[in-house]
Amino acid sequence: MPEHEPGSGTALDTRERGTNKEGQRIYLDRRLFMQLLVFDSNPGTQPAALTADLEAALSKHKVPAVVYEDVSNPRGLAVLSFSEDPGLFTGALRAALNEPRLLSLTLRTPLTMFGRSYSSGFENDLDYWLLRRPRETVLNPNWPWAVWYPLRRKGPFERLDPHEKGSIMREHGGIGRSYADSDLAHDVRLACHGLDENDNDFVIGLIGKELFPLSHVVHSMRSTRQTADFMEQMGPFFVGRAVFRTG
Repeated sequence: MPEHEPGSGTALDTRERGTNKEGQRIYLDRRLFMQLLVFDSNPGTQPAALTADLEAALSKHKVPAVVYEDVSNPRGLAVLSFSEDPGLFTGALRAALNEPRLLSLTLRTPLTMFGRSYSSGFENDLDYWLLRRPRETVLNPNWPWAVWYPLRRKGPFERLDPHEKGSIMREHGGIGRSYADSDLAHDVRLACHGLDENDNDFVIGLIGKELFPLSHVVHSMRSTRQTADFMEQMGPFFVGRAVFRTG
């Protein structure tokens, strides 16, 4: 199916695009939705018991998820859930979180993050990059630490010449790959255009075996042109350690 620009009068192609090893375009009309919900609990609630109840509810309703303990809140927990079907978040996940034993949880709405996996046009295995890799990254038992945050670029970035934009993204991506190659930090990149109540563009998850390198990669990115010249807003940040995974 040919690609068309908005307003061309021809049906749009909204599939994810990649490029195979022979240089040919490949397409996939599937993507993974991921949502982070962060909760506080009432004083006096036993954290271990509440975590167990949360794990039981997610398992009962067959919700693929990771449960994090919140570094910034001694009574805090977070649930990262994911599915190709966005109906999970208003169906099975809602049912799980409304189990009677979980009614003491209070949602910290400013930390809610929701997005979808997306392609950049250069991936040679769309099924892996869009569907399998995000799951494998967050479910890896050797990588318990996570930093999640939204970001919004400044408008002028979208009006840059494609070659200049590509150069900026390669600089940014090169730093990320160096951390991944050293098994220091692994990323999950989600687009949240029109899905985020604060009009953010992306949600980023940094996942790894230790917490310090996740902070280090954020610091290293500060000097890139994308962050220094074209970043409008980053955060708020959620920092947690995985204590339960299912999926």
